[in-house]
Amino acid sequence: MGLKALIYVFVVPIVIWALESVNINSIFKKNRYYQARVFYLILTISLSYLIVNFFFDFFESSMIIS
Repeated sequence: MGLKALIYVFVVPIVIWALESVNINSIFKKNRYYQARVFYLILTISLSYLIVNFFFDFFESSMIIS
């Protein structure tokens, strides 16, 4: 298992937990439940990708410096 995959295992549940506090359904029109769920899924994947790459690049560059 690669390091990035291991970071994903920890980051994805944290992102999902954090996004549960946001009421995404209030942003959408009435009866647009599935569109809100797809938006939630895309937002989760995007945030996870950005966070994992940030940490991976940060740790990778800090290993080069030291």
